[in-house]
Amino acid sequence: MMNKVVHLIEIILFRSRWLLAPLYVGLVGALGLLGYRFIMEFWHLVTDIGDMDSHQFTLALLALLDLTLLSNLILMVIFAGYENFVSRIDEARNSDDRPHWMGTIDFSGLKIKLIGSLVAISVIELLKDFIELSGQDIVHDGTKWRIYIHLTFVISGVLFALMDWLAEQRKFEGTHK
Repeated sequence: MMNKVVHLIEIILFRSRWLLAPLYVGLVGALGLLGYRFIMEFWHLVTDIGDMDSHQFTLALLALLDLTLLSNLILMVIFAGYENFVSRIDEARNSDDRPHWMGTIDFSGLKIKLIGSLVAISVIELLKDFIELSGQDIVHDGTKWRIYIHLTFVISGVLFALMDWLAEQRKFEGTHK
């Protein structure tokens, strides 16, 4: 009797991974919204290019780059998260244009890629701040906080990479004793 209860619990736990699927579908919707936002920003760039100085043009380009990096980040989370936690994507396995990293990123690799993307996005935000503040002596509190957040992302990324490296070293030592 107890084995049947344990088996039922295990079935429920295993199948509960499908509760994540709607979240990944929602992220696909977010990608669509980011695509729309990108088109709107690009259209503003095209229509206002004659009225922009070099700083405004650079800021507009950085906004497009920011949206692109954020879209890449979401796509990585969708693919790697779905394949790691829900199910393999058979459609991708049979596709000629499947991203080379798909199906090979484990949770640790995803964590490193995510923090790398966050660092890149925060660098763009800082660059925008510095361009907007060029020629001013005062660094606003918002910019200071972005610097602190950026440094936190960088330090976190280094620590995550160090933890993964240490874990790999332990595995390597454990298999070669």
